[in-house]
Amino acid sequence: MDKDFYTLMIFSGATGSPRKTRISKRLVKCTLALSISALIAFGGFSYYFSQKYIQLTADQDQLAELRRESKLQKVQVEKFAKQVRNFEDEMARLERFEKKLRVITALENSPVSSEKVWGVGGPYGLANASITTSLKRDAHSLAKRLSGNLGNLANQAKAQAISFQELDEFFKSQKSLLSSTPSIWPLRGWVTSGFGFRKSPFTGLQEKHEGWDIAARFGSPVRATADGIVVVSGREYGYGKMVEIDHGYGLITRYGHNSKHLVKVGDRVKRGQQIAEVGNTGRSTGPHLHYEVLLRGVPLNPKNYILEE
Repeated sequence: MDKDFYTLMIFSGATGSPRKTRISKRLVKCTLALSISALIAFGGFSYYFSQKYIQLTADQDQLAELRRESKLQKVQVEKFAKQVRNFEDEMARLERFEKKLRVITALENSPVSSEKVWGVGGPYGLANASITTSLKRDAHSLAKRLSGNLGNLANQAKAQAISFQELDEFFKSQKSLLSSTPSIWPLRGWVTSGFGFRKSPFTGLQEKHEGWDIAARFGSPVRATADGIVVVSGREYGYGKMVEIDHGYGLITRYGHNSKHLVKVGDRVKRGQQIAEVGNTGRSTGPHLHYEVLLRGVPLNPKNYILEE
């Protein structure tokens, strides 16, 4: 039986009597086995979690890199999108310019003009969703939109080129008409009353306003908007001091409420030539120019005869 136990001798001091304690060998072996197993398990868990930590750190570094790349790509794409928007704005400006040209040259019903079907648009930008779940989807969607808009713009540019080619050919054969067609501002100022029906500043009733009122400083130069011959230079009822120019081809322009005239009846004038100074004569509430464009006696909106922005 003694072989199954270990005997421990415990001395309490130099003079004290020793005490004996017996410990089962089986208990010692079990305790030792459990300790070794615990150490092995601790080592295994430590290795496992250390590998997980290393992998997590690597994933975080990769995610940070992806975020940096995403921000750079977003800046680049937004810059490109801005360039596309600027291109669209320029194409829209050219379209407005072309429409004015077609109105003054009576080509607005041309097949080239009517066949054009333009239409581009749509929002730009990247979504604010998680990078890891939506980066590829957003990039693909944005690239698809930009590609579609670029395709539309390319078709629009081709149609615009064909349209301007037609206008160019027309102008080459109609140089006289071009120089005799109003196309510039008669005066730089503020349009205080447009073409069409308005509330009369004198009676308060609705009346048709057959031109533009352009406010400017007293004495500002008034210029002819196209080549022509002065047919009226004097006072006219309601207009005060007025200059009327016959441009031929049924086109006439009128410049009213002037303070001073620099041309007389029979004078030939050129586009841009000063013909009068801004005043407040006639039926007027303050210094301004009343400007009219007539085609075969019918008043037209001067807006269609100003090609300058």
